[in-house]
Amino acid sequence: MSTRAPASADEFLTGLKGQRVLVTAGAGGIGFAIADTLSRLGARIVVCDVSDEALAAAPGKIGLVAAVKADVSRDEDVDRLFETVEKKLGGLDALINNAGIAGPTGGVDEIDPADWRRCIDICLTGQFLCARRAVPLIKAAGGGSIVSMSSAAGRHGYAFRTPYSAAKFGVIGFTQSLAKELGPHAIRVNAILPGIIEGPRIEGVISARAKQVGISHEEMTGRYLQNISLRRMTSPYDVAAMVAFLLSDAGINISGQSLGVDGNVETL
Repeated sequence: MSTRAPASADEFLTGLKGQRVLVTAGAGGIGFAIADTLSRLGARIVVCDVSDEALAAAPGKIGLVAAVKADVSRDEDVDRLFETVEKKLGGLDALINNAGIAGPTGGVDEIDPADWRRCIDICLTGQFLCARRAVPLIKAAGGGSIVSMSSAAGRHGYAFRTPYSAAKFGVIGFTQSLAKELGPHAIRVNAILPGIIEGPRIEGVISARAKQVGISHEEMTGRYLQNISLRRMTSPYDVAAMVAFLLSDAGINISGQSLGVDGNVETL
């Protein structure tokens, strides 16, 4: 039985100041919101991204220790990224496995195998490559946290988005396995399942899906919202708030979980 005193209101979101955090794909979208939120709460942040433009702009918008160009699906890029993490942060307390792509839209008989592999490589294998380098550093720190981005598509099958859905289902299995493996080392591992996130990526997905089934962009947007109980899209900062909670002292006993931040997506 725990002897820990009940949490008081002022304990929530404590423990973030000074945390050394790597956010992959952290120069835009959800990753930027996470890096911004954690930085405001006192964490020291390194981000990576593949966009030169986003990487150049990010340090001027939020406080970062370093911004590195890296493709998480490439071993050599990940090795170089972690050289920067060790040099600039001197260790690591938390990894936010955020990098991902939308992948191809189409029937299974229409998808190019190269597009399948690219989606799996970035959305799933990239998380493995980053975790294998992060874990020794987090162990050396005495424990910490890994938060990996899955998706509502990792809970529901997603017609015409099979590569993406398969990768995001894989993230949940990866998370649950790591939670068991790393729990004895005081490392908490959780997945977040964002729903339909406001921004250009989902607009592109909706357009492609609308074209696939022969309806307008507006009608397809309405169909997406009808599948969300709250009838609204999710903000990147909604996801960032959950990450902050999980990394804080308030999340000290949460591990192995797949947490939806999606307005309750009922189906896809």
